[in-house]
Amino acid sequence: MKSKNVNTREQYHQRVFSCFDKTQQGKVSVSTIERCVDAIKSGEKAVSEETTTDPHTDKSMELEEFVKLVEQGDEEDKEKDLKQAFNMMYEESLQGITPKSLKRMLSLLGESKSLEECEVMISQFDINMDGIISFDEFRVMMMQ
Repeated sequence: MKSKNVNTREQYHQRVFSCFDKTQQGKVSVSTIERCVDAIKSGEKAVSEETTTDPHTDKSMELEEFVKLVEQGDEEDKEKDLKQAFNMMYEESLQGITPKSLKRMLSLLGESKSLEECEVMISQFDINMDGIISFDEFRVMMMQ
C-alpha cells in the first residue's frame, strides 16, 4: 500500500507532465521541455509545439522517464534546483512567490490561471498565512 506522500508526489508529477503533454498521448517531446525551460529563463511565452517539433526526429519521453529526470541528482543538486525554480517566481519586494508572480510563471508555461485561482493555490501551502510562499514553504510544497 502506498503512503499518502508517495501518492501525492505521483499526482504532482502527473499534473506537471500533463501540462507538457498537450496532445494527451502520454509522451512529451524533449524539445517541448527545452522550449518551456528557455521561455522561463527569458521571460517569454513558449512557442507552440505544433509549429516547431518534427515528430519523426524529436525524441520523446513518457511519464516514467520524466519522473526519473525530475528526481535525479543528489540532495545538493535538488536544493540548488529548488532555489532556481523558486527564484524564477520570486518577487523581491515581497520576499516570496505572490499570486501575481505565480500567475505570470504559469502563463509563460502556457497555463492560464486567474489571480483568484493562484491565490487558492498559494493558500494551500502558505503555512504562516501571509499570502506569500517563502522558500521554506516552497520546499515543503515541492517535497510532497
